Amino acid sequence: MSMNRNLIQVYYGDGKGKTTAAIGLMVRAVGQGMKVLLLQFFKKNMTGELIALQYLPGVRCFQFGTGKFLINRELEEEDRREFLMGWQLTQQALSSGEYDLLILDELTYAFSCQLLTWDDFRKVMETRSEQTEVVVTGRTVFPELIEYADLVSEIVMVKHPFQKGIPARKGIEF
Repeated sequence: MSMNRNLIQVYYGDGKGKTTAAIGLMVRAVGQGMKVLLLQFFKKNMTGELIALQYLPGVRCFQFGTGKFLINRELEEEDRREFLMGWQLTQQALSSGEYDLLILDELTYAFSCQLLTWDDFRKVMETRSEQTEVVVTGRTVFPELIEYADLVSEIVMVKHPFQKGIPARKGIEF
């Protein structure tokens, strides 16, 4: 394996495709025999990608959320509890060295909802195993994370079917 491991990647923005990009990287990693953990925060729904990923060797996936869309509603206590369970698993996974790739899907909501501080995040990242690459996704990001990360991609929505009233479609959006 490469000596250039232990990097942090960030995929953020209001465009569709952040989770999809992270899962594409996950599939690439599995194809090279790597072990991957996908932790989805603020989500609780069985999507097509989760159904498919269960068949890949070396992949584990967990969701921590209520299944209620966060953008237009207030955070509830159940959201907090779910996040804390996921963050605890994040810390265990990072210190164990068991995984080559850890995807923290929608983690950036934790910062904007004041569930996670930058200092706490940074401390955990700095103690992670040397072999673990980390991917963070979410709609919003702050300057410290952009500066800290090794790769940052902004995904911008130019046009979306929702704008025409087309609802999410099975196999395409979920």
